[in-house]
Amino acid sequence: VNVMLRKIAVAAASKPAVEIKQDGDTFYIKTSTTVRTTEINFKIGEEFEEQTVDGRPCKSLVKWESENKMVCE
Repeated sequence: VNVMLRKIAVAAASKPAVEIKQDGDTFYIKTSTTVRTTEINFKIGEEFEEQTVDGRPCKSLVKWESENKMVCE
């Protein structure tokens, strides 16, 4: 990640507003900062595609690790 994107990410991450909605095993997460807003939808146990901070596509998989803890691979 280039230096400018890193600086923007640090500034944006200082006070993000996060909205999380859950419907069973389906989640919606919206993260808003002064620089950008990102939204992802995913279902636990199903691979999904999202973007990194610098815009590259990546595949992720969220699983339950315990009753109230999720991990993302």
